[in-house]
Amino acid sequence: MSKKFNCSIKRIRFDENYRPADSTRLTTNFANLARGEHREENLRKTLRMINNRFNALAHWDNPTADRYSVEVDIISIDMDVAGNGHTFPVIETLKTTIVDHKENTRIDGMMGNSFSSYVRDYDFSVVLPEHFNNHSTSPVSAPPEDFGDLHGKLFQYLLNSEAYKAQFNNKLVICLSVSTSKTYHRTTNQHPVLGVEYKQDDYSLTDDYFHKMGLTVRYFMPANSAAPLAFYFAGDLLTDYTDLELISAISTMETFQKIYRPEIYNANATAGEVYQPSLKYQDYSLTQIVYDRAERSQMAVKQGKFTEEQFIKPYQAILEEWAASYDVASKKNLHQ
Repeated sequence: MSKKFNCSIKRIRFDENYRPADSTRLTTNFANLARGEHREENLRKTLRMINNRFNALAHWDNPTADRYSVEVDIISIDMDVAGNGHTFPVIETLKTTIVDHKENTRIDGMMGNSFSSYVRDYDFSVVLPEHFNNHSTSPVSAPPEDFGDLHGKLFQYLLNSEAYKAQFNNKLVICLSVSTSKTYHRTTNQHPVLGVEYKQDDYSLTDDYFHKMGLTVRYFMPANSAAPLAFYFAGDLLTDYTDLELISAISTMETFQKIYRPEIYNANATAGEVYQPSLKYQDYSLTQIVYDRAERSQMAVKQGKFTEEQFIKPYQAILEEWAASYDVASKKNLHQ
C-alpha cells in the first residue's frame, strides 16, 4: 500500500493588493505582475482586461457589457512527504468566481486555469538539460523514458487527496499557450464558446508531460482571438463545464497570454487555417502592462535548482519508494 502524504491548501486573492507569498514561484505569471513600481497599476489593468473579455464572450442578456466580473484566487497545494511538518509547495493554480451583478449572485468559475509547479521547473530546467548534455557525444532528441513520471503521480495524488476534494468539486482545466515548435491545422469543428478547433499531428513535450498528469489536450480559438489556446483537462471538455466556466478560463488565461506572449495572442492578424506560432512575429500590439520576460526564463533555472536542493534530494528515497508503489491506473481519473 502506498504511503500517505499530508496535503494542505492555501488560497490568496489575486487583486490590486496582491503580494506574492514567499512560496510562490517568481516566474508565475500572476506573481511576476505583482512586483516593482508598476505592481498596482499592472494588477488593476490585468483584472480589467479579464472582466472586459469575459463580458464580450458572455454577451447574451448583457447589453451594456458589464453584467459580470471575475474574482481570481490563487490556490497553493503543499505537501509534507516526510511527516515532519515541513511542507513543499508542489502545485499552484487559479480558481475563478463569477459575480453576476444583474442577479446579485456568485457562480463557481473554472478551477485550474494557470499551472505553476516547482517540480516541473526541476524536470525541464535541470533533468532535461543534464540528459541532453550527457548524450552530447551521441545526441538524442527524446527525453528520459521516465521524464515527468514523479510529477504526474504527485499531481494526481494531490487532486485525489481529501484536502483537495473537501474544497473543490469541479474538475480542473489548465489553459496554456500553444507550442511554437508545432504546426496547427484548423478543423470544421466549432464550439459556441471555445470557438474553432485546431489539431496537430505531433504532440509537444509539454503535451506528453501533461498526459502523465492524467490530462488530455485540445486546441480551440475563441471568437475574436488571435490564436488557439491549449486546454488540458480530464473528462470531456465540451460537456463537463458550463459556458460561464469555460468563459472564465478563456478570459483569465487569454489575458495573461496577451501580456506574456503578445507576438502570438495580441497579434494584429488572426491565425490562419495552417498556423505555426512564433515569438519572432513582429506585427503585434503591446498591452500597457509591464513585465520582464527575460527574468522569467532565468528564474526557471534557479527555481529548478531550488527544487532539487529543497525537495528532490532530501526526500529522494521517500519519493522513489512512494512512486514505485503508487498505482495511477487504480485512481479515479481526477474526480470523474
